[in-house]
Amino acid sequence: MPVEIIVGVISDTHGLLRPEAVYALGGSDLIIHAGDVGDPQILRELEKIAPVHAVRGNIDTEAWARELPEFEIVEVGEATIYVLHDRKQLELKPAIAGFAAVISGHSHKPAQEMLDGVLYFNPGSAGPQRFQLPVSVGQLRVVGKRIQAKVTTLQV
Repeated sequence: MPVEIIVGVISDTHGLLRPEAVYALGGSDLIIHAGDVGDPQILRELEKIAPVHAVRGNIDTEAWARELPEFEIVEVGEATIYVLHDRKQLELKPAIAGFAAVISGHSHKPAQEMLDGVLYFNPGSAGPQRFQLPVSVGQLRVVGKRIQAKVTTLQV
């Protein structure tokens, strides 16, 4: 029987890693940061929780950020996840490519939808609050190729 893997998903920290986000990501087996990290210290702090996969966002322009890829393919158990910052820059057809999920950030709006059997997931923004949008992180529960997603709104 496949084992359950917990993936913490965070995006758009913009240099601010809130204690509430760290707490919400606790217990993760793996963390995915969907860009706009803002400060390399954030990735180091997240690595204290679990291994981190991170992509570069549009604000990640300093020298340290050049090490971050624009997109990444992450294997989680039997599921393959495509990670990029801005979903509008997706240049492939995830269902045809065999991806179980596409994770993105950029919009600061939490969202999840299934299209052609692929989960499209945005955890929202965990950094400075913008407009009236919530401050949030996400979680994926992966069992085999099955993925369940949820967004957690942080009380900040």
